[in-house]
Amino acid sequence: MQKITKAIIPVAGLGTRVLPASKSIPKEMLPVVDKPVIQYVIEEAISAGIKEIILVTRSGKASIEDHFDCHYELESELARKGKTAALAQVQDILPSDVSLTAVRQHQALGLGHAVLCAESQIGDQDFAVLLPDMLIHSAAQDQCDLADMVAAYEQSGVGQIMVEPVPEHQVDRYGIVDCAGVTVAAGSAADIIRMVEKPSIEEAPSNLSINGRYLLPGSIMQLLKTTAPGAGGEIQLTDALAAYLEQGRLQAFNMRGKTYDCGNKAGYLEANVVYGLQHPETAGALKAFLQTLTL
Repeated sequence: MQKITKAIIPVAGLGTRVLPASKSIPKEMLPVVDKPVIQYVIEEAISAGIKEIILVTRSGKASIEDHFDCHYELESELARKGKTAALAQVQDILPSDVSLTAVRQHQALGLGHAVLCAESQIGDQDFAVLLPDMLIHSAAQDQCDLADMVAAYEQSGVGQIMVEPVPEHQVDRYGIVDCAGVTVAAGSAADIIRMVEKPSIEEAPSNLSINGRYLLPGSIMQLLKTTAPGAGGEIQLTDALAAYLEQGRLQAFNMRGKTYDCGNKAGYLEANVVYGLQHPETAGALKAFLQTLTL
């Protein structure tokens, strides 16, 4: 059984849903309270045992890599002023046993193409894919949902796709998994027989939506090489996964936490409120402020 130690994070997107904020700042660097979105995602990966982070990036996104590098001038100034707490916050972003590398996606040809761009870094190993604008909030749990999903993968040897229940009247907004009518309890997994992209409410096989966390077999890379362009003329990861289901197994892992889509303005604001209410420096003041609002 392979261990999942590598994660691909595609960060080459233009962030059009959060314009104009993302015109010159990568959407992944927009802050939720006091950390950029991408830092939460990488911290999640590390807590699940990931040791190699592979960013699939493009020009104009150098600030993401810079954020995880050392900043000599800042660190020296904080040390000189004795600001040890602030110094620890900028020094400890990436543990010493975790590496971060970047590969380029020269054309915006879809999520499947972005994953394939990292093939040289992955080889034939099983790997994770984490979408950088989806925050998985698991504060009340003993460990994050991704760590639980890794445990499910290691126990079953089957690739995992994280899913989250959505209101039935909203299923037409998401990719939905079909588990043949099996009830998938939170924190558990069940075999997927097919995936349906944005089905009508009447045709949806379940209310379990794919939310941007995948643990995939290395053989997916070979399928991506032969996957024809799909929706929007792009190489879709979902199409390669559908082809894989014809020869192998994938499971839907039903998360226990909640997803916040920071790739759109409403989800980004929701994340700031939720995370702000749990941050020791902001919780009290933010809660008091929210209580004054009459909407």
